Amino acid sequence: MSLEIKEGAIFIADAHESSQRDFFFHFLLHVKENKPTQLFLMGDMFDLLVGSVQYGVSKYQRYIELINAIASDTEVFYFEGNHDFDLKSLFPQVKVLPLEQQPLLFVLPDGQNCLLSHGDKFGNLTHKLFTAFIRNPKILPFLNFLDQNFHFFISRKIESNQEKKNLCRKIEHFEELVKAKIGRYEPLHVKIIAEGHYHQNRAFEVNNRHYFNFSSFACNQSYFIVQSSPKTQFIEKKSN
Repeated sequence: MSLEIKEGAIFIADAHESSQRDFFFHFLLHVKENKPTQLFLMGDMFDLLVGSVQYGVSKYQRYIELINAIASDTEVFYFEGNHDFDLKSLFPQVKVLPLEQQPLLFVLPDGQNCLLSHGDKFGNLTHKLFTAFIRNPKILPFLNFLDQNFHFFISRKIESNQEKKNLCRKIEHFEELVKAKIGRYEPLHVKIIAEGHYHQNRAFEVNNRHYFNFSSFACNQSYFIVQSSPKTQFIEKKSN
């Protein structure tokens, strides 16, 4: 049976929660109170959260508890990103989707098929090698050991680097970037693709496929609600 995106489902991407930002926590409180039909967390919800690395798990424990509480009433999908992965042990009631399961096929309320992913899967060779290394279940405990024994130097360094990034920058020639990789999204007959990662909040047609890139919640506190009338759309909303 196909996975379904339900009317009223909420999508949020790239919150990049950190010591400088807590918008995502207040958003989750709102979600818990209002109980939407579904919640899709599209990856990079934190600057650093890795299930096998104690630093982020301890730092974001209240978020972990809140997401699990939401999942007791609402169907929650969590697409792992490049800043949050190895999460299944943290979220037992959440449908956690690691990189190897992305993109994943869903059916929209109007019956159209849609591929969903965080968006970081189809990078260059260097990116692929780094991604495989950092997610290796044999490597992660060793990295956690080093991190803990050197006063969380690795985690703090990653966070420090993230603070220097401009999360809201416009990517020049973004359509060309998407065009170069879109043929790798299978099955090829699916005409709608939605993902995060790039923080661009843009939609366009490319190679006869409709591509939608979610905005970064860290930039503008925008999330999206699925509305099917007159046709299925991701309607942008602002978090209070």
